Amino acid sequence: MSEFTRILNAAQVGDAKAQDDLLPLVYNELRQLAARKMARESATQTLQPTALVHEAWLRLGGDEQPTWENRTHFFCAAAEAMRRILIDRARSKQAVRHGGGQERLDIDEMEIAAPMKDDELLAVNDALERFSRHAPQKAELVKLRYFAGLGLKEAGQVLGISEPTAVRWWTYSKTWLYQAIRETHGPAKG
Repeated sequence: MSEFTRILNAAQVGDAKAQDDLLPLVYNELRQLAARKMARESATQTLQPTALVHEAWLRLGGDEQPTWENRTHFFCAAAEAMRRILIDRARSKQAVRHGGGQERLDIDEMEIAAPMKDDELLAVNDALERFSRHAPQKAELVKLRYFAGLGLKEAGQVLGISEPTAVRWWTYSKTWLYQAIRETHGPAKG
């Protein structure tokens, strides 16, 4: 059992010390997720990791944090909050600076750690929203990898699946998303 889960369990049964310990622990987890994600963002990205943490913290409930069932529940909620923040910023910048125009994206060329343009991020997000309706658990894996910056092994642990299963889900997810983006945005440049 992780330290995070132990403190969560104690806080849920009313342990006052655990409740006090939970706040900095949740915030620390968010800081680590944001640092990993922002380290891979484009140099044109103006959002700083600290700002991403603060915004995600507020979206998760701020000082009135919900009751987290476990570490998985927290990580999934944090990845979703960060995804929404980055997508909202990309949409805002796209509308203002680029007239809302879309460019084609080659998902085969895209690496998780590669910086991404706003229009590419929006294309991935649109496909991911459709994928969530088709395969919700696999979509959670994508969010954890792509938006929270977790590796396959770590994301698999959060979701309670083996690393080989995470690899299979990741391969399937990338293929599905690539096809969805091609259908929406046409053949990729290359």
